[in-house]
Amino acid sequence: MSPDERERLASEYVLGLLDADEERLCEELLPVDARLAALVEEWRERVAELDATAPLVAPDPGLWRRIEVSLEGQASPEGARSGTLEPLGGIASPRRTAGRGWAKVWWENLALWRGLGLTACAASLLLAVGLSHVSRQAAQAPVLVAVLLSDQNQPAAVVNAFRDGRTELLALSALSAPEGKSLQVWTLWDRVRGPVSVGLLDTLRTVELKVEGLPLPAAEQLYEITLEPAGGSPTGRPTGPILMKGNASPTGTGI
Repeated sequence: MSPDERERLASEYVLGLLDADEERLCEELLPVDARLAALVEEWRERVAELDATAPLVAPDPGLWRRIEVSLEGQASPEGARSGTLEPLGGIASPRRTAGRGWAKVWWENLALWRGLGLTACAASLLLAVGLSHVSRQAAQAPVLVAVLLSDQNQPAAVVNAFRDGRTELLALSALSAPEGKSLQVWTLWDRVRGPVSVGLLDTLRTVELKVEGLPLPAAEQLYEITLEPAGGSPTGRPTGPILMKGNASPTGTGI
C-alpha cells in the first residue's frame, strides 16, 4: 500500500466513508499495519478537535411536547383531514393552521442545523485530504528531466529534478567502474564556475544526487557522468572520458 493509499484509507475510515468491504479490510489491517493505525489515530484527533468546537445546546423544554403533538397529528385521521402536513425525514412539519411559518420551524430545528454542521465539517476534511493528496502528487512529480545518452546515442540514465531542489539519478543501464576507477556525476549550469560534482559511484544505480548549496536546477542545465580515478577527480573537474550526458528539459509542471 502506497503512502497516499494508506492516508486515504485512514481518513475515510474515520469519517465513515468506506464501503463495507473497505471498512472490513481496514479493520483487518489495523492490528498489523502500525503506520495505518497511527494515521487513524491522527485523523480521530483531527475530527475530535472539530467536534469539540460545537457547543452543547440544551433542547427547548417544549421540544418533546411538540414532537408528541406532531406524532399524534400524524397518527390521527382527523389530523390528516385538517390540513396537517405530515412529518418528513424525522423533521416535524408545520400545521397550516399554526401561526408559525416554515422559516421559523427550520430555523429552530437543532437537529437539522447540527446535521448540516457535521456535513460541512466532513466536506472540509475531505477537501483537506484532496488538497493534501494533490500537494503530495505535485511534490513527487519532477519539474525537470535530463535523459543522459551514451556514446551510442542510447538512453543510459535519467536525472529528475524536483520543485523542492531534490535531484535524483535513475539508472537505465548496467554499468560498473573498472577496478581503480569511479563513476562521477557532474552538473553544469554556469560555464564561468564550471562543472560541479554531485555524485560518486562504483556502479550506475538509482541514487539521490548531492545538490545541497547549489542553485535550483534550470532548463538546459547539463548533467554528465565521467570515468575518474577511484575516489573521484583529483582536480575537482572532469578529467576522464564522458560516458553519458544530457541537458535538462521542463516537464510542464513548473519549477
